[in-house]
Amino acid sequence: MNPPTPRGCTEASAPPARMTSASPQREKDPKKRIVITGMGLVSVFGNDIDTFYDKLLQGESGVTYIDSFDTTTYSTKFAAQIHGFTSKGYIDEKNDSRLDDYIRYCLVSGKRALQHANLDSNALETIDRTRIGTITGTGIGGAMTLHRASKALTQKGVKRMSPFCIPFTITNMGAALLAIEAGLNGPCYPISTACASSNYCFLAAANHIRRGEADVIVAGGAEASVHPLGVGGFIACRALSKRNHEPRRASRPWDKDRDGFVMGEGSAILVMESLDHAMKREATIYAEYLGGATNCDAYHMTDPRSDGHIISFCIAKALEDAGVSPEEVNYINAHATSTPAGDLAEVKAIKKVFKNLSEIKMNGTKSLIGHGLGASGGFEAIATIKAINTGWLHPTINQDNLEPEVTIDTVPNVKKQHQVNVAISNSFGFGGHNSVVVFAPFRP
Repeated sequence: MNPPTPRGCTEASAPPARMTSASPQREKDPKKRIVITGMGLVSVFGNDIDTFYDKLLQGESGVTYIDSFDTTTYSTKFAAQIHGFTSKGYIDEKNDSRLDDYIRYCLVSGKRALQHANLDSNALETIDRTRIGTITGTGIGGAMTLHRASKALTQKGVKRMSPFCIPFTITNMGAALLAIEAGLNGPCYPISTACASSNYCFLAAANHIRRGEADVIVAGGAEASVHPLGVGGFIACRALSKRNHEPRRASRPWDKDRDGFVMGEGSAILVMESLDHAMKREATIYAEYLGGATNCDAYHMTDPRSDGHIISFCIAKALEDAGVSPEEVNYINAHATSTPAGDLAEVKAIKKVFKNLSEIKMNGTKSLIGHGLGASGGFEAIATIKAINTGWLHPTINQDNLEPEVTIDTVPNVKKQHQVNVAISNSFGFGGHNSVVVFAPFRP
């Protein structure tokens, strides 16, 4: 499909990428300030936050050959596939055997995030649960459940279809079952904006808290797409790398030899809470969410607008919402999927907004864990928060032959110490969905 002529904003008519406010102001009201008090994940490196980040810092690739189905006829035979996952202690055995993996991942990561925030079942008994919400995103939802149901229908007839086909396929069930199991009665819904889904959930969660509609929101994303339908569909889109001879080196953002992204999967969840509520219960605070923004390229189904202009406007609006100037930002966790067009469009957008490029470091988490689709923004938010907490940035691996347009330090191949002042995390999705969120160290 050929890209249509861009409509709406043009380079000449689009709003300026840089903010006009000379002295942006951060939120000071503790009921509207939003902090991160818990994190949980299910990843290719396991379910422990510290282990996950240690693996990233070591520059270890989570990409392997796919062994969950026969890839003989597939042009891509590898992914960042989760092995050895267990939900023991988080999902009862009977339900676990029925659930789609995307829901299993969501439940485990969500419950681990609540535990990390010291909001276990006993603690929740003392809190108004009508003010605790659940907003989780997914790009595709229960595609494997749908795949199995389709096979049952065509091979054995309608009577052999699972009664759980619809509930475990639809995109809202991750958020819904997490809310049901934890007894959370606040806002509860999914957001599906492809690979930007997690960031959209963070923005929605923040808005509920800022408007006074909730005190706590469990937010993030989940995806389980390393299966025949998911991998086959992205092969048909011509989106995946075909570097079958060395899969661990296939995800290579900004490298001249990149040839597509690598599939990943899992779930990553944050507990977002008003500062006022967190302080009253003496919660540990890991970072502050300052703001964010979303917009749309309005250009093409799968390709980004090559000049990055609308992305740059999204970045600028996120900084405006956060109350920070571009000069304050010194770390970017980039979307950086390792696609030929997407990587450079993002860099062009960054250059339009930031003029202090020598002070900025930028890395690509997907070089290590692949592209988690709707969960990717969640993983990258956790990586950003861990960078804030530890003072170490994980490397962007497979940086052998950097594109000359990339004049920002990409933390190539080896971790670096870096004191994060303000960080942004970018996520973009099919359909032109752009999203940017802003995090910083918490300072009372």
